[in-house]
Amino acid sequence: MRRVGGYLTVYLSLTLALLLSFVLAIVEGARRHTVRMEAECIADIGMNSVLAEFHRELLEQYDLLFVDMSYGTSKAAAENSSEHLRSYMQNNCRRAKTSWEKYLFAPRDWLALSVDKAVVREYSIASDYGGNVMKRQALEYMKDSSVEGMLVKLSEQAAQVKNLELDTRDLGKERAGIQSRIDAIELPVRMNEEGQEETVSLDNPADKVEASRGSFTLGTVLGKGAHISGTVIRPENYISHRERKNGTGISPGFREPSGMTEDLLFDCYLFEKCGFYGKELEKSLLKYQIEYIIAGKGSDMENLDYVVKRLLLWREAANVMYIFTDTGKCAEAELLASSLTAVLFVPELAEPVKYAILFAWAYMESVRDVKCLLNDVKVPLLKTAADWRTGIADLAGFPDSISGKASGGRGLDYGDYLRVMLFLENDNKKTMRSMDVMEMDIRMTPGNEHFRMDACFDSYVADISISSAFGYHYEVKRRYGYD
Repeated sequence: MRRVGGYLTVYLSLTLALLLSFVLAIVEGARRHTVRMEAECIADIGMNSVLAEFHRELLEQYDLLFVDMSYGTSKAAAENSSEHLRSYMQNNCRRAKTSWEKYLFAPRDWLALSVDKAVVREYSIASDYGGNVMKRQALEYMKDSSVEGMLVKLSEQAAQVKNLELDTRDLGKERAGIQSRIDAIELPVRMNEEGQEETVSLDNPADKVEASRGSFTLGTVLGKGAHISGTVIRPENYISHRERKNGTGISPGFREPSGMTEDLLFDCYLFEKCGFYGKELEKSLLKYQIEYIIAGKGSDMENLDYVVKRLLLWREAANVMYIFTDTGKCAEAELLASSLTAVLFVPELAEPVKYAILFAWAYMESVRDVKCLLNDVKVPLLKTAADWRTGIADLAGFPDSISGKASGGRGLDYGDYLRVMLFLENDNKKTMRSMDVMEMDIRMTPGNEHFRMDACFDSYVADISISSAFGYHYEVKRRYGYD
């Protein structure tokens, strides 16, 4: 019988064993690297999916991208976002079956991934750094706007208000000084029809104007029949007044907005997104939103009243400054004062009465100025003789003498004066009150009655742990945001 050698079979067996070990090592290595890559992809997809849940109304109304951690509920917590993140990642760990696999067979999952941990650790809230996280996004939205010309103009106007002390000049003290001089001089006494002594009245027309100061109301400048919004809010319900949540981390390289250009850009953003008297927005709760950002009062009427009285203060200070340099008007006041005091034979009263008349005249002109502004008529910050609208004879009939329809003029309109006021406002107050306005308006939309700006984040860090049933485990820590 012929024998066949078996050494080739042994050699082949040994070779196959080595080849199989090599192939299995390659497969296992491929699985390990695939698990790592898949874990990173799942983390990326999950974190991007969380950011894709940005608040739709906040984007629609204010062009801001933030994720609301409350998700329309009354509970705002990072745990909510962590659960959303985990859910998105876990769904991506499962391989979706095709239609034919449902009926025939399903191939084995060679990765078998599962999410062990997905926690939102650090996040930057819209109200962090005094609201500068929100402000940074607003500036990003406005980055293509050109404000160089406006910046020069507005900074000059704001400088004028400061340098001329329109906001700080104590006109009341000056008027009181003039009145004390008048009161110090005794007026003549005469006998009346009943045989009793009485002091002869000076009949100074300035007295009537001064007496009207205490009764000044919005109706004085708006006129009868003017509609004023009656909306009232509870300020303690909004972010500038309540205790607010803080974020737990900020994006590396975050720079707080600063400088006049960025302040003006933010003001332009507010004027684009908010309404004011004469330019109200239907979507808004408060109709005079810019006035609220300036005044911070609890009702539209109070905010408008604050702004109007401040406008009146500015206009009176500017008009007093002008009228004392107008020789023609000073001569008219001197002539009237002389005629009033000459009848009483008290010529020493002429000078203080002249100044009292000038102060009253400037106030009357100022009331008319504010009336013009609220009727969309321009008024210059500093006047010339051509801009003056009232005459000395109007003092006797004040306030009825200025009740006519306001006429056109040059200079700044009501919105321009608001821009100057807003530009001069404290940055922190301005930013926080603007978020009050955002909360008010978003809460008016369906499903957002619990909306809070301090529940909204725009960047976050997640600690993620993903493991495989084949013994592999990976930790991922990343920051994602809308940068």
